Amino acid sequence: MIDWNRVAELRHEIGADDFAEVVDMFLEEADEVAATMAANITPDAVESALHFLKGSALNLGFRELAQLCQIGEKAASLGDVGGVNLAQVVAVYERSKSAFTAGKARYAA
Repeated sequence: MIDWNRVAELRHEIGADDFAEVVDMFLEEADEVAATMAANITPDAVESALHFLKGSALNLGFRELAQLCQIGEKAASLGDVGGVNLAQVVAVYERSKSAFTAGKARYAA
């Protein structure tokens, strides 16, 4: 679910001091997108929301979420917004966030 090698790479790239800030910013922005998806996203906004989540997920190592977003983004770009399971995207985001939060302590030092 989480690519911990990518997490370590990101921490190394930006430094330990900025790592927590980047993580907090990602999670805050992703929480907003996930909430919009769960509540009231318009069909026209699905593709861009999935694109945003995919990019953020790739940067932070949320591998499963990135893959799911890529599939949904492609479907939405082809006009099949109804075929995108947004509830599943939100659920995978929440599981990924929980797994990340539980495991990130190893990168705090």
